[in-house]
Amino acid sequence: MRRRQMHMSREAQDALLKALQQLRAELKAPTEFPVHVLQAAEAAKAEVRLPDKDATHLPLFTIDPPTSKDLDQAMFLERRPGGGYRVHYAIADVAAFVKAGSPLDAEAHDRIETLYLPDLKVPLHPPSISEGPASLLPDQIVPALLWRHDLDADGNVIDSTVSRAKVRSRAKLNYQGVQQDIEAGTAEESVALLREIGTLREAVEAARGGVAVNLPDQEVTLKDGSFQVNYVAALPVEGWNEQISLMTGMAAARIMLDSGTGILRTQKEQTDPQVVQRVHAIAKCLDIDWKPGVPYAALVNSLDPADHRHMAFLSEAIAMLLKAEYTVFRDHHIPKHTAHAAIAAPYTYCTAPLRRLIDRYTGELCVAACAGQAPPNWVLDALNCLPCDMARGKGKVADRRAVDLVEAAVLKNRVGEVFGGVVINTDAEDGRPKEGTVHLAEPAVMGRITSGAELDLGASVQAELTRADPLFAGRNKLLFRSV
Repeated sequence: MRRRQMHMSREAQDALLKALQQLRAELKAPTEFPVHVLQAAEAAKAEVRLPDKDATHLPLFTIDPPTSKDLDQAMFLERRPGGGYRVHYAIADVAAFVKAGSPLDAEAHDRIETLYLPDLKVPLHPPSISEGPASLLPDQIVPALLWRHDLDADGNVIDSTVSRAKVRSRAKLNYQGVQQDIEAGTAEESVALLREIGTLREAVEAARGGVAVNLPDQEVTLKDGSFQVNYVAALPVEGWNEQISLMTGMAAARIMLDSGTGILRTQKEQTDPQVVQRVHAIAKCLDIDWKPGVPYAALVNSLDPADHRHMAFLSEAIAMLLKAEYTVFRDHHIPKHTAHAAIAAPYTYCTAPLRRLIDRYTGELCVAACAGQAPPNWVLDALNCLPCDMARGKGKVADRRAVDLVEAAVLKNRVGEVFGGVVINTDAEDGRPKEGTVHLAEPAVMGRITSGAELDLGASVQAELTRADPLFAGRNKLLFRSV
């Protein structure tokens, strides 16, 4: 699932400066790297060795937001003789710079992942590396893990392999420009093939029962003293680009399963009939027509995240139905459950090592397996601890807290007003039947609600806004009372 991004205007950032600083303090998000880590980064840059394999002839390109500098992925797409496609997909080789046991490694294990906050990002690695010689920026020769996927004419993967290589990206493209060029018919063939391959992969995803949700970005502005939030739908090219990453994550999972050692991102489908019934009830509350017999994946794929009712359903239902975890296996002791329910296949993270800790390890496991070698000891030594390490990541919490902050800012001048809403969740199962979540029709926000009587799922309520404070410590910056 593509991550929803929040963009905040400079005026909005300035007005919310104190709240944003408090958010970083609550998350204990470091804004600087220790001096010894920065020194280690400089030493690593000087000591890095390029791989012997030379793939600099491939005219790779990246597609990212215009201001991005930490570029994890670059690609080159071509047709295969006789039919089908070949995808060359370069992933930043972070292990070439970050050695096990080094200060850079220790710092990465503290940070776990890059945090994206409304006014800045807190990077996993020092920018001198992640936005420099480890990044797939154009016109520089860098080490990479180079994947090669062969696809048939229908977009099915028939072979995947990965090895170390030195590469050179030729162009730094952005989503809007690529979308415009493809639609205008002016994109070069390799770029134009992204639509062809991406569309085929989306069809393959739908056929296997995968869930595809491209959440809209949020744009926060300040106008005449009031905060406003607009939603910007994802471009089709963002979905096509995501398909290349998903394809690689599935290929990596298969390679690790075949080799007998690895770590998967697994997700079991919810089978508790009470929870399933509850999710159906939430859909009904939000006037979403979920016909009998329609699978959850098919319903989700039919929804429009730009519709506030659909967004509310996705936010609640995904959290209730699909809970992911990390599953480690070694020495061919393959676990009983290996699939990721939303993807409908075995899957692992491996395409964003500049921004996520685990990807450095899964990349190494795949390179070793494809070379017919045993995994490095430093990978095996860390393998069992990675699930606990990743559980300490704060990315999802940061995203949720940022939304809470913005919604409180939007309503901060309207405390005491009464809004019409629908109860889309209650805490009855946790012994708090008088507390839950309310979804407002206008403005389209969700917040905590309390009541003097028990709340009923799906009930229409009049909700008095009792708190809208971006500076309130903790989660409940936005609070309603049923009247």
